[in-house]
Amino acid sequence: MTEAMIRNKPGMASVKDMPILQDGPPPGGFAPVRFARRIPNKGPSAMAIFLAAFGAFSYGMYQVGQGNKVRRALKEEKYAARRAILPLLQAEEDERFVKEWNKYLEYEAEVMKDVPGWKVGQSVYNSGKWMPPATGELRPEVW
Repeated sequence: MTEAMIRNKPGMASVKDMPILQDGPPPGGFAPVRFARRIPNKGPSAMAIFLAAFGAFSYGMYQVGQGNKVRRALKEEKYAARRAILPLLQAEEDERFVKEWNKYLEYEAEVMKDVPGWKVGQSVYNSGKWMPPATGELRPEVW
């Protein structure tokens, strides 16, 4: 489509002959341009958010404290049970130690029977204190 047909001016010889058509504002003018900051006033305030976070944190710390109390009570119960059964366990261990010690003394007597002046069960250290041997020496099943 040619410019002559658009402007409805047939027979124009040059562009210079064309009438001037300039764009302008619509009747009544353009709508005003909004350029100011317009921050919506929606949602909770900063103080409300702070108080909600503080409340959630306080409740969580309260629950941690309650859990600590329960855990402490369970731990004390476990230790009380261990303290109650300790004499029985010690008696069983002493009985087992005496049996193993007697076996050890019999073995020592058999091995050292040809050594003159050897006393079975006497310590080779002259400290005067009796010390039980290391547990592993009399409990080969643990190794």
